[in-house]
This record gives sequence, structure tokens and C-alpha cells, in this order.
Amino acid sequence: MKKEFINLGILTSSRADFGIYEPLIRALCNETSIKPYVIAFGTHLAERYGNSIQHIKKIDVPIIGQFDTAPVDDTPAAITKSMIKTMQSMIPVWEKHNFDLVLALGDRYEMFAAVASGLPFNIKFGHIHGGETTTGAIDNAMRHSISHMSYMHFTSSEFYKERVIELTGNSRHVYNTGALSVDNLASMNFISREDIWQTFRIDLEQSTILITIHPETIGYEKNEAYASEVVAVLKDFNNIQQVITMPNADTSGLIIRNILIKYAEGRPNVRLIENFGSNAYLSVMKYSSLILGNSSSGFIEAAWFPKWVINLGNRQGGRFRTPNIIDVPFNRDQIREAITKALESPVPNVEPVYGDGSASQKIIKHILDEFIDH
Repeated sequence: MKKEFINLGILTSSRADFGIYEPLIRALCNETSIKPYVIAFGTHLAERYGNSIQHIKKIDVPIIGQFDTAPVDDTPAAITKSMIKTMQSMIPVWEKHNFDLVLALGDRYEMFAAVASGLPFNIKFGHIHGGETTTGAIDNAMRHSISHMSYMHFTSSEFYKERVIELTGNSRHVYNTGALSVDNLASMNFISREDIWQTFRIDLEQSTILITIHPETIGYEKNEAYASEVVAVLKDFNNIQQVITMPNADTSGLIIRNILIKYAEGRPNVRLIENFGSNAYLSVMKYSSLILGNSSSGFIEAAWFPKWVINLGNRQGGRFRTPNIIDVPFNRDQIREAITKALESPVPNVEPVYGDGSASQKIIKHILDEFIDH
């Protein structure tokens, strides 16, 4: 039965997914037929991860749940306990609120736990960024599981739409809307170099490498060695500013974090940032010479500018490759060679495979068409 308005839940578990959601949430707040409600959990309320709940509160959207379910450390046991805590925290949300649809973005273990907790309540979920593959992380299994538990699907490219259809065996309610990150970029008022300096003391007049190293959660026992290989190379580039965003709350994340903190000590060319926020992060990306690490932002956001991306290891294995991406293992000689190449070579042209900046409006249209009596 069609409705007069839609009660829409939005699950957000970290600074990363909220930064992607932001243009959609702002558009939803202006849609009279949809009532959006945010449910914040994961690392949003954790001080050690930047207390990113403050970014959500800057938008005039109701927050009907706030749960600190961040793991206490980076062990497998702590990750599992975090998932259990997430599921338990969600029970009163599903019991109290009658949602027509709940949006779930991405592939994090926290997001999987939240969606799985809603399954017995017959919650309808709309999955954003399904169909993608990251073979070096347990996120891969989490993402595909969320797709299987979801009612609607909003993919970032035609390639991933076809993968969702193959995965679920059903083409109904599967839409290629493009990536929300492109919406962000297409409409963003980038922060100036001067303002970045005033806020973060990062001088983007200098040649800059933007670095993000997340743990590989399959074979996580190797993460200490991987991080050590990276910092061994970075020591050879002391003439270049290095802006490092800290790793997320995955298995062995604290090990990488501690290696990076120790590396930065006494190095004036190195800046560690816990939580940029979406606008500042993308502004720094805009002015950087190249991107180094294994973040998904090196695939969609970096392709938009475009920027050279040196993608390390297997965490993002299976994603669609654009010609600005250089894949290398966690090997110091190969990383050094790739950095040198990227600094000396022009960035190739990249086709706009992730949409035209209208993903938010397309997602909203599909939701309205499904639930509203026009």
C-alpha cells in the first residue's frame, strides 16, 4: 500500500560513511514526503576516533539513537564484542520505531551487525554501495551479506549493479544511481589552502602526499610488517609534506596507529589527523600531489579529480580500476618506485564511471516511487 509520507531510518557507524551520506541527508531534509531519522553508533561517540557525532549534529536532522559500540581494542574478540553490542543496542530502535525503509551504507562489520539485528523485525533495508569487492578485508563478506538482507539497492556504477543482480539473483529494486561521493564533490565548496593552514596547520602550497593505511583484516597478523614497510619508504621523502589520516577501528588498527605515531615524532613534514571531516579531507585531496594507502576514497573520490593513487596490498582487491591507480604490494622498493613515478608523471584522464553528481536525487526518486502514492 502506498503512503503519504515515508519514515526513513539512516544507519551511520563512522566518520567515513557519514561523510558519504551527507549530500543525501541534506537533500532528504528538504523532501517534504520523507521524514529522515539518523541512528548513530560504532565509533561516532568514541573520543579516540574523533567524536564524529559532532559532525552529524551540525545538520538539522533528528538523531533517534546514539550508541557507543566502538571496540575497546583491535583484537578479533573486541571486534566480535562490538558487533554483539551493536546488535543489542539496535533492539529498542526496531521495537520503538516504525520505518518504511532504513538505509545502510557500505560494508563495515558494525553496519552488518545493525542490519542483521533488524532482520527478525522484518525491517526493509536500502543498501548503498553494494556489489563492490574488497578481497583483503572481511568487509567483503559483510557487504555481500548486507545486500542479501536488503530490499532496495543503490549502486555506484553499472558494473556494480550487475554484480548485485548476479549476487542476489534478482534485478528488482536494483538501481545504478552513481556514487554519493561524486554528489559531494560536484557541489562542494572546497576549503582554501589558507583556511586549511589556519585550521590544521597543513601548508598545501607544498608538495603533499595524502596517506591512509587501514588494516587488512584477512591475514591481519601481517599488518605490523605492512605498516613498517610504508614508513621505511616515507623516511626517504622528507622533502615532501606527508598528511596521514589515522586508521579505522579494524583488527590490528591500533598496531598501525602506534607505528604511525612513532614515525611522526620529531618529523616536521608529517601531520597526523584523526578526523578531518568530509569537506576538509576532500579539500586536502584536491591540493595533494598523490594519494597513498588502501582507502576506498582512492577509487571513487580520487578518480573524480583525478589524482594518482598508489593502492597498497589487497584490501581493495576486486574493485573496478581506473587508469590513475597504481597497484603495489606492501614492499618498500616497489612503493618507492611507484611514488617516484607518480610525482614525475602526469595523471591520466579518467572516465566518469561513478555518475554525474545526481546520486542523491536518484536515490530519493526511487524511494518515492516505491512508497509514495503520487
